[in-house]
Amino acid sequence: MTRNERSSLLSIRSFKRMFTAYALASFGDWFDALAIQVLVAYRWGVDPMMLALIPVTMALPAVLLGSFAGTVADRVRKARLMMVCDLITAGLTLCILAAPNMAWLLPLLALRAASGVFHVPAQQALTRQIVPANLLFQATSFNGLVNQSSKVAGPLLGAMTLTALSPQACILLNAAARLLSAALLFSLRQLPVSNQAEQPMESMGSGHSDKDSFLRNWREGWLYLFQAKKVLYTMAFGFVGLTALLMIDYQFPTLLRSIDPSNESLIGWLVSAIGAGAVAVLVVLNRLNWIGYGWGLGGGYVLIGAGIALLGLCPPGTGVLLLLGLGIMIGIGNGMYMVTQNYILQRETSEQMIGRVFGIQNTIISMVMLIAPLIGGVLITAVEAGKAFMFIGVITALIGLVGIVFRSAIWDVPAPSKDMTAIAGGGTGETL
Repeated sequence: MTRNERSSLLSIRSFKRMFTAYALASFGDWFDALAIQVLVAYRWGVDPMMLALIPVTMALPAVLLGSFAGTVADRVRKARLMMVCDLITAGLTLCILAAPNMAWLLPLLALRAASGVFHVPAQQALTRQIVPANLLFQATSFNGLVNQSSKVAGPLLGAMTLTALSPQACILLNAAARLLSAALLFSLRQLPVSNQAEQPMESMGSGHSDKDSFLRNWREGWLYLFQAKKVLYTMAFGFVGLTALLMIDYQFPTLLRSIDPSNESLIGWLVSAIGAGAVAVLVVLNRLNWIGYGWGLGGGYVLIGAGIALLGLCPPGTGVLLLLGLGIMIGIGNGMYMVTQNYILQRETSEQMIGRVFGIQNTIISMVMLIAPLIGGVLITAVEAGKAFMFIGVITALIGLVGIVFRSAIWDVPAPSKDMTAIAGGGTGETL
């Protein structure tokens, strides 16, 4: 990727505003997630099963609304939808400040997650709408870069805020970040619906024709998925891997509590290390402007799995530097997997279907989140956390190896052209 190409992307005013708004929202989310984990695991002292209920509660709205949210995103002005979601999220985040226990916290998290269900496909569809095809990989890696950078900055600053103030202060900062995000998106509210969507949101539900049109759009999204094989296989591969990963994703505080029970901020440092590893690999990928489908997805899972398994082997009193090193390994794998999957879904999906495809993906991920964390909670309750992490890590690494070995059979993509223009714009290569 040349400097001129990078400048070309950043010269798109609407992309800069959307990118900044997304950065604020991502930063606030990580600040918030750390605070909630510390509040629940350390201050309230809940057990692993109750911890597992948090991602399950947050996943339920996406299971119920995910594919419909994607259809809505394809039919309305994306920036307006994102702005409304930010405002609702900010209001519910303020309500979370007053939650005295899990009985209040879980419903509020579910309502806030419902707002996020509509935000994700709208943001992905807006990216495809305003970014030219030859800059799409860079835009995808930029979005991933800001997400992982916030994973570094958010927990680091969150850990300092927790030390100086309280989890409630972190939650309040997330609400402020969402309000700023909505303010930035306000200037993009007039961007048109770029694809062949039929009706704006205001007219939906005004008659049988509008309802039939909406349902037809929803069905078209699912039919398209089964016809676009590379997209379908990417989602299927992600489904299997995520089932393993999400079994322990929200159990890191449980593991770290057994390694160093007196260090509440350790989870923040580990999450920051994961983010740092992801940022490093995303910077490299941004310069290369390409990655093989199988190597990105499969190799990412191998590194994630190896890091998780090694974390599970860490005994009480393990040094912080070793834990952070393993976090960086997990982050590198996460960055590879994340940018590759999102690029495949963006590149191999027609513009008219972007919102629906990402909505369906959100539904699938959330269905996994309903079951996998509970299984993980049962597993960690039955055996110690370290053994559970080691087992899940090995399974994840093996899934990654399958993706690497059978990459040409799964994605059926020829080797890339030497022409960097083709690579940047439309080359969908796979190193064999």
